Amino acid sequence: MRRILVIGAAGQIGSELVPELRKKYGNDNVIATGRKTPLPDEVKENGPVIYLDALEKILLSKVLFEYEIDTIFHMASILSAVGEKMPQAAWNININGLINVLEASRAYGIKTLIWPSSIAAFGPTTPRENTPNTTILEPTTMYGISKVAGELLCEYYYHKYQLDVRSIRLPGIISSETLPGGGTTDYAVEIFYETIRNKQYTCFLREDTVLPMMYMPDCNKALIDLLEADNSKLKRRVYNITGMSFSAGEIASEIKKHFKEFTIDYKPDFRQEIADSWPKSIDDTLARKEWGWEPMYNLESMTKDMIEKLSKRL
Repeated sequence: MRRILVIGAAGQIGSELVPELRKKYGNDNVIATGRKTPLPDEVKENGPVIYLDALEKILLSKVLFEYEIDTIFHMASILSAVGEKMPQAAWNININGLINVLEASRAYGIKTLIWPSSIAAFGPTTPRENTPNTTILEPTTMYGISKVAGELLCEYYYHKYQLDVRSIRLPGIISSETLPGGGTTDYAVEIFYETIRNKQYTCFLREDTVLPMMYMPDCNKALIDLLEADNSKLKRRVYNITGMSFSAGEIASEIKKHFKEFTIDYKPDFRQEIADSWPKSIDDTLARKEWGWEPMYNLESMTKDMIEKLSKRL
């Protein structure tokens, strides 16, 4: 049985990943960590929770030793939109935090380290349709720059120190449980909350803006599937994955099937330029071939599930 540390368990992904990991590996074997953001009740009440800042190297090493950790999910990160407002902080947390985790993992013989990259690693010079796994990486945001640097660090530590570090380039994540945390794809979550509360939404991207997306259950599945994959079958450290691609207008049309009175208008802001530098669709053939990746949700089934869950809660 694994002993798993989840760094950044209060984030959009971490807060839902922890319960899924505990279902599979046992409550006491998954240690959730937080820093400033409060952890959800489900995380706090059903297993170990500790304070941890990935920038504190001594504390990180102490935690790995005392809790006998052999597996790490390093989820702590400043996302794209917030990162453009605080680029130096984004670099510090995203890169220096990662280096600390890589070094501590090497020193304490961590079995497997999972670190998520992002489609933000791509840029305006990357092919935007069916973006391949190996391609040009010239991002124009600090978040994207930190992800490219992080991918290279993961490759380096694997080949230099044989540290089994694995990564996936996540698209926009849509969650029914946790509010978004400052990303360019946040509209795809906000639109559901505003639909149920007000029957109206003002989108910060153009109607025709198409981006790759993924529903949170698929995100959790991908992270756990990658952890469990046979390393001998993995031919790289970083994989493209995706669930679906749609425009802001297309998700609005899907929502109108459930709420005929729903209205939307479009007022693009600084995030439009970021979105325009990212792919419209992703080629995840290698993830499907090498470790069996297969999403469960499309736009229609995701929309139906989101509306059902949020309607009950809100």
